[in-house]
Amino acid sequence: MATAIVTLAELFALSTRTNVSARNTTYAAILAEQKMEELRSLVWGFDTQGLPLSDTASNTAVSPVEASGGTGLKPSPTTTLKEDTTGWVDYVDGYGKKIANVSSDNQQQVVYTRRWSVTPLPTNPNNTLVLQVLVTTVQREASMSGVPVPRPRYGDDALIATVKTRKAN
Repeated sequence: MATAIVTLAELFALSTRTNVSARNTTYAAILAEQKMEELRSLVWGFDTQGLPLSDTASNTAVSPVEASGGTGLKPSPTTTLKEDTTGWVDYVDGYGKKIANVSSDNQQQVVYTRRWSVTPLPTNPNNTLVLQVLVTTVQREASMSGVPVPRPRYGDDALIATVKTRKAN
């Protein structure tokens, strides 16, 4: 009887950890898709005379998105998915709300870190971008600080990618 109770307790603990991980993974995927939609909504096309239009100023790190003060669809440094890079990172609380200006006062509210990269496609760099968004939990990020691990590195991470091509308006 004691063996059965211990086994059931272990099974219950494993089930709880698995459910928490599944919740974090699902939420990370939703947050990644939300950021991807923000990036996809930025202007990347042609004007009426056929000249390229590119939004390289919108600030998507704040809510609501501001028309200036950000990086928009400007090509990102190569390390933006690996480390926090101003202009290509934002922080989100447990309810999905962006936290602007993270400081020691509100740092405890941050649950997820969203990083994104904007890379011109090598075969068509003037007209096609590869957009990637990585969402990870701050807790996991802190526990692995300094450990070089490929991304996504945890079950709680979400990494999505898409291609954005200029099109006539």
